[in-house]
Amino acid sequence: MKKSLMVLTILIAGVLGYRFWVGEKAYEIKNIPITVSRVVCFGNSLTRGYGATQGMDYPARLEEMTGIEIINSGVSGNTTAAGLARLEDDVLTFEPDVVLITLGGNDLKNRVSVDTARTNLIRIIQRIQAAGAMVVLGGIDIPLYGKGYAKMYESLARQTGSVLIPNILEDIFGNPELMSDSIHPNDKGYEIMAGYFYKALDGLPFVMN
Repeated sequence: MKKSLMVLTILIAGVLGYRFWVGEKAYEIKNIPITVSRVVCFGNSLTRGYGATQGMDYPARLEEMTGIEIINSGVSGNTTAAGLARLEDDVLTFEPDVVLITLGGNDLKNRVSVDTARTNLIRIIQRIQAAGAMVVLGGIDIPLYGKGYAKMYESLARQTGSVLIPNILEDIFGNPELMSDSIHPNDKGYEIMAGYFYKALDGLPFVMN
């Protein structure tokens, strides 16, 4: 079984709520919503949908899969610091039930230290959770170039009680049939990304539009 599928298993544990498994270790997820009627996708060009044709970005595809309102708050080029700066206006004002985060790739590209990226992400996640929303964290794991980011996402998810997708580009990155350029997926690649996020939400009660 692929790693992404293994860690996307959320189990109901009686009155303790949902528990999330990374490998053989479980931890409790914060702010599991009773119902989900609005999701904000928050991130960089992977959220915005750079390289996709209109309506084929991952938030749009996820909206089709779930039937609920999905808000695309992706800005190309965003680092974790830039995301933190616009968090209030572009995420919290929408009062989402769940926030899906894809941030950190530009930090890695721009050689921002993993500790700085982690600090910014902690602040982002904690503010989202303080507003009552559940967080799904989309990580990145680029072979030979990760510089500790993959392990950072895993420890960050456990520390904050966030659902983790270890690598949102798993089986996409490096596959010319799924990429629009060396960094960004094409329509087919974004559809696979949407599927990863859909699995992370699987089992939550959606309120259909």
